[in-house]
Amino acid sequence: MGKNFMSSTNLNGDFEEYENLHEFAIMAKQKLSVETWDYLMGGAETETTLRRNRLALDMLGFRPRVLRNVENIDCGGNVLGQNLKLPIILAPIGALQDFDPDGGIAPTLAAVDAGVIHMVSSRTEPGLEAVAKATDYPKIFQLYVRGDPSWVDDHISRAIDSGYIGLALTVDLDYYGRRERDLSKRYRTTARRTSQATEWQYRFTWADIERIRTKFNIPLILKGIATAEDSVLAVQSGVEAIYVSNHGGRQLDHGRGTLEVLPEVIDAAADTVEIYVDGGFMRGTDIVKAMALGADAVGIGRLQGLALSANGRIGVTRMLELLEMEIRTCLGLLGVTRYGELDDSYLHAVPPVESPGPLSAFPLMFEDYLYER
Repeated sequence: MGKNFMSSTNLNGDFEEYENLHEFAIMAKQKLSVETWDYLMGGAETETTLRRNRLALDMLGFRPRVLRNVENIDCGGNVLGQNLKLPIILAPIGALQDFDPDGGIAPTLAAVDAGVIHMVSSRTEPGLEAVAKATDYPKIFQLYVRGDPSWVDDHISRAIDSGYIGLALTVDLDYYGRRERDLSKRYRTTARRTSQATEWQYRFTWADIERIRTKFNIPLILKGIATAEDSVLAVQSGVEAIYVSNHGGRQLDHGRGTLEVLPEVIDAAADTVEIYVDGGFMRGTDIVKAMALGADAVGIGRLQGLALSANGRIGVTRMLELLEMEIRTCLGLLGVTRYGELDDSYLHAVPPVESPGPLSAFPLMFEDYLYER
């Protein structure tokens, strides 16, 4: 029998099924098969990059200011001209249908509920058109290159025709990372049980970015930038946004944590494009740290998968509500009312407290006293 977390009461006296973010992880662990759980939580090879994502977040502490009027706090953000309630992108996750029967539709509708934006993966069901039809709320389409230029153009045209407001091209998946949790179980997600023409991703270069930018009138995002050098090239290529990511530690092992990478990418971009980042973000405080360093939005991946697995659209919506509470509390206790008042003077290098891991942001989920058996 799995553990059952205790319900708690909100300020109005009503019971909420989820009052802490770690409760989504507990429920997801109970519901998912061990194979699907490990796919969601695992990384490549020794999982060093995965842990460094969390370590980079944990090695920054806050320098709060006090005696300021923080009565009215604005947690909102902006992505590609869209005003959002939170500066959050629900990051693209392949095979969302393995976590919830509604697949990509569930987080898209949760994005509507919570006022954020979903970046829909090209490797999730029920497909880009069906997800688009679920709501006319803005959404972004993410594409893996699995065909020749005509194949790419067809997918971009379909995304434009379906009303997507931006196109994200993932550029850190030339070779599929050796995810040993999956390999040890001989496991493939539903999205990888059909053949994939990966040779076209091998050949994809900056020239292809220029071709796409010239041919199509849709904002371009490059997802997977991890150096200042590539940040400069991305700006020169004319994209609208750079997405700092290492695929959640699932691709190149022994990479740097994304929050460590973020400042050099921002400096190289020189305020010419929007900057997004993901990789290990699990708490509202994590999001505030990225915003203090200059990010425009933060991608939520594994936490989205946990909430979706726990309770579908409702779970993702509630997860975002809890993140908003944490962000609002954090901003107020830092002595600011909006992200624009933050800079790196609010941050200081500190030693980590917890050993880094995909769930190390939730130490209480491992404490027996929180649960009934």
